Amino acid sequence: MSSSRSGGHRSSRSSKGRQSSVQQLIESLRTHRVNTLTELCRIERVAASCENEEDAQAFQQPMTSAWDYYVNSNQFLTELRGLTRNYPISGELVDQAHQLVRNDPNSNRSWNLAWLCLVKIRDEGLIPTYAQSDAWRKDMWGGRDPTQEEADQLAQCFEYEWTQAVENMLRHWPVTPTWY
Repeated sequence: MSSSRSGGHRSSRSSKGRQSSVQQLIESLRTHRVNTLTELCRIERVAASCENEEDAQAFQQPMTSAWDYYVNSNQFLTELRGLTRNYPISGELVDQAHQLVRNDPNSNRSWNLAWLCLVKIRDEGLIPTYAQSDAWRKDMWGGRDPTQEEADQLAQCFEYEWTQAVENMLRHWPVTPTWY
């Protein structure tokens, strides 16, 4: 009899601990204390593994808002540029991906704006387009016009490094973060 009491007590304590932990994570999303890809993905995995439907629903709006904040606060661009130190990724490319997501009626299939932008960058072929465009910019060449060979070589460097960065970030999601 005492063992069932202590078991019940433990179960109640772990339930309260879980609820407290969930609330702390949700609060960290709401206040933007967490604003890095790795940490947001960690919380996203916790949210996805919720067995309690109420907890899972409690995460939805704060998680969506946190991903929006991550992209709109330029943290997304900052982290992409951290992965493209030799050839910093084009901010215009990221802005274009964001605009395409916002204009895509199918973008409501996910709460994760960063993932949607990365998929747009990859699937819409934005990297080769912006790599070519940036390679021809005079400011890349000290104000002079590059030769075709120079621009092509630089564009290949951009493409390689930017593609690696996008693929690296996409590896954070072994399962696509989608509603359906």
